[in-house]
Amino acid sequence: MTDIFVVDFVIVLFIFLRVFSAFIAAPVIGHVSIPVVTKLAISLVLSYIIFLTIDKSAYNVPISLWSLAVFGIKEVITGLIMGFMLHFVFYGISFSGTLIGFDMGLVMAQVFNPMEETENNVIGEVIYFAAILILFLINGHHYIIRGLVSSFDLIPLGKFTVNGATMELLIKYSAGVFVIAVKIASPLLVSFFLIHIAEGITARAIPQMQIFFVTQPLKLGIGFVLLASVVPIYIYVIKSLLQGYEDSLYNLIKAMSK
Repeated sequence: MTDIFVVDFVIVLFIFLRVFSAFIAAPVIGHVSIPVVTKLAISLVLSYIIFLTIDKSAYNVPISLWSLAVFGIKEVITGLIMGFMLHFVFYGISFSGTLIGFDMGLVMAQVFNPMEETENNVIGEVIYFAAILILFLINGHHYIIRGLVSSFDLIPLGKFTVNGATMELLIKYSAGVFVIAVKIASPLLVSFFLIHIAEGITARAIPQMQIFFVTQPLKLGIGFVLLASVVPIYIYVIKSLLQGYEDSLYNLIKAMSK
């Protein structure tokens, strides 16, 4: 009977390590403003619920100290990869705002991002926090929980190995940051490209005019008008990106299970 309790405790411990690591690495949920005790409590409750739903007989858990350490490290790495993957979407969204702010002339308008503890363009921060709001509106935080639950069916405890398929997907998703940024910023990038062409033509036609001082307020006004006009499109695009995260996470879990 004692051996059974020890094995159950070890299984719950490994589940807890994967869940807690995913919460620590995930955006919003892993922010430092959320107390560590709260994260521990939520992770422990979720781990126990997962423990009650999985088939314990399918797990052959060793009790030796060395094996426990190796299994624990594997579970931590698995959770960190799964939690961190959502950051790629937010990095792309934030970078798109940086591109927009650069064209609008707001390069020096930097604000502190408490979520990432970095400074970024003010436009990028507005879009970033709008994406966080959309994430909660579509229950995007449930994607991480569902992904964690399904991961125990595909990736048994302590069986994760770094393989080529996993690395290929991580590289693909990280490269997708720039694709996401260009997709979101493209309406304003094209508009400001035409404005820059008009600036060049005007500067050649009227050399006496200080074209950059004249057009700077115009660029700010046009930029805000364009941003206001494409807000519905941005909401749809960001919503689609966040909803597609669940499929991307599932593909990553399948790749990690090979």
